[in-house]
Amino acid sequence: MLQPVRRALISVSDKSGVVELARAIAARGIEILSTGGTARLLREAGIPVRDVADYTGFPEMMDGRVKTLHPKIHGGLLGRRGIDDAAMAEHQIAPIDLLVVNLYPFARAVAAPQCSYAEGIENIDIGGPAMLRGAAKNHEFVTVLVDPADYPRVLGELDAQAGATTFELRATLAATAFAHTAQYDTMVAQWLMRQHRMTPATLPPTLPLVFTKVQDLRYGENPHQRAAFYRPVAGPPSGIAGAHAVQGKDLSFNNIADADTAIECVRQFAAPACVIVKHANPCGVATAADPAAAYEAAYRTDPVSAFGGIIAFNRELDVTTARSIVGRQFAEVIAAPAVSEAARAVLAQKPDIRVLELERAAYAPEATEPHAVELRSVAGGLLVQTPDVSHPDAAALKVVTHRTPTAQELQDLDFAWRVCRFVKSNAIVFARDAATVGVGAGQMSRVYSTRLAALKAADANLPVPGAVMASDAFFPFRDGLDAAAQLGIGAVIQPGGSRRDAEVIAAADEHGMAMVFTGMRHFRH
Repeated sequence: MLQPVRRALISVSDKSGVVELARAIAARGIEILSTGGTARLLREAGIPVRDVADYTGFPEMMDGRVKTLHPKIHGGLLGRRGIDDAAMAEHQIAPIDLLVVNLYPFARAVAAPQCSYAEGIENIDIGGPAMLRGAAKNHEFVTVLVDPADYPRVLGELDAQAGATTFELRATLAATAFAHTAQYDTMVAQWLMRQHRMTPATLPPTLPLVFTKVQDLRYGENPHQRAAFYRPVAGPPSGIAGAHAVQGKDLSFNNIADADTAIECVRQFAAPACVIVKHANPCGVATAADPAAAYEAAYRTDPVSAFGGIIAFNRELDVTTARSIVGRQFAEVIAAPAVSEAARAVLAQKPDIRVLELERAAYAPEATEPHAVELRSVAGGLLVQTPDVSHPDAAALKVVTHRTPTAQELQDLDFAWRVCRFVKSNAIVFARDAATVGVGAGQMSRVYSTRLAALKAADANLPVPGAVMASDAFFPFRDGLDAAAQLGIGAVIQPGGSRRDAEVIAAADEHGMAMVFTGMRHFRH
């Protein structure tokens, strides 16, 4: 159904392209109503405009809080042609066929450090959302525009349809308008919750979330699945969502998932660190004096799995490290807080490698927002939890064996425990000298994870005797400790809490092993 456009109301905060739009509308003989700064801008451009206050006969008041909240405005947007004509005529309400509105820049206003609570409240738009919702509801007759990117589309349709718009376009734009107001309301709700210490991390009865699309992806985990990447509208982008592409093809679904693990893991270390991830599990992690040495140690853990993996650093990627990587292996993604110009020149020789510069990728576990939550979809619902960012300091560890870990063992246990948090359960990590020796991930039995870690170490010709071991959860039986002892593991870090802790501790004592309990587990499913 075609609907002619004879009258438009334009009132925008984002004035991108609005002069061009209004000039084109006016040239088609469409009357323009407007308010405030938008009206001034259009007049300065020589475009005829009628003030909303003159049209309604009611002045703007309360510092602009009340200007469009009037029956002549909302009646003009909500009136049904052919049904409400008598009521509109009786009250001198003219139909408004086109609404062009976008809302106060609330998110930008409250993001300013100096923004007070009162200023935040004043930046909550009331009239704009009300008009948008009314126009979108009545899209059978009204065309609603919130995004400047849609201006050319509407102008093109007015040309193609002799000054009218189609129902299909109006319905599409109505959906965009409702999504816009939903996003806006969610940002306001999130801000108010934070002001009153009701963050998503408190897991409130209603969880307001809104995400905007970053990009469509070629496909999902598999080629037959559709996929896209979204990030939260509110707050600065961080982690993989804050990455800037230096070179390479677009990131795939699996690239993003694996890069997230690598980036978050490498953030856990103060010293220069390298993390190599394959299929969502770290296959090599190390810290060292510089990125090149960290990469060498991380790669040594599992060279086979490192091929085609994701590599993340917490320091600038230098030319030496870049040469070492491209001369040795293929990598899907390399991520670092910065990439030197010399390193970029080396990596450019391998244009298929995706290279990312990151926001907040250096050591900063505390950089996790206090209101952040982790989300995971399940059939028909959403699982929500606060991030697993806890890490015990040395004083919090409880030595439960006769032998106390040496200073070097304690350092390696701390390292292994940080890595273990990012390994899929059941997780076992062998480590020595701030580098992984073997990683056992995703097994149904903790004993098999231990055996897998040993197999990885053997394949890489890395000796296990003298290494330490981290387990993401307690050992339910002593067989895991017995297996570790047979391999020569010298010290163990685990949560504790099993009904058979005494049996497991006795096994460690029999083998002369040192063991500490953390009191927390690190399941990762």
